[in-house]
Amino acid sequence: RQACSASGSAARKCDLKAKDGVVAEIEKKITEAFKVFDHEGNETVDVREIGSIVRSLGCFPTEAELHELLAKVEEEEPTGYVHLEKFLPVMTKVLLDRSYRPIPEDVLLHAFEALDENKSGYITKEELVKHMTEEGEPFTEEEMEEMLSSALDPETNAVHYRNYISLMVVDETDDLPQ
Repeated sequence: RQACSASGSAARKCDLKAKDGVVAEIEKKITEAFKVFDHEGNETVDVREIGSIVRSLGCFPTEAELHELLAKVEEEEPTGYVHLEKFLPVMTKVLLDRSYRPIPEDVLLHAFEALDENKSGYITKEELVKHMTEEGEPFTEEEMEEMLSSALDPETNAVHYRNYISLMVVDETDDLPQ
């Protein structure tokens, strides 16, 4: 990046140029993520892939927030597909606003500790499934399987949550241009 040493309107132009560069970088990142799921190569993706695309960009909306996002990017008459031209400006704003940030590590740890009644440092598969499918915003069977595939220790059939949290935590330093 070039530094601007101008003042007045020249500095404002330089500042706008820098912002344009950040926006262009973000749009490139979104387009690349979108194309991974654009199996037909026609700048559309199945609406069911949007959550995966959004998460691949470091955003972690709740299901309700994801539905709000879908309402903004779907066609008036839903087709089951989302077009890049509708997705790009909405997702660019999400990334610029730093919406749907991941939950901080200490909050995750506290949540797991609250579920760990014996304070043993782990939760059994059965306990985790019960909590994740019966309380709050319940996980779908697919989400539960995905979580268990990375969280569960196959030898103990339990989730050693400190290890699991260290796998889940996103390093925001290599996130987006500052």
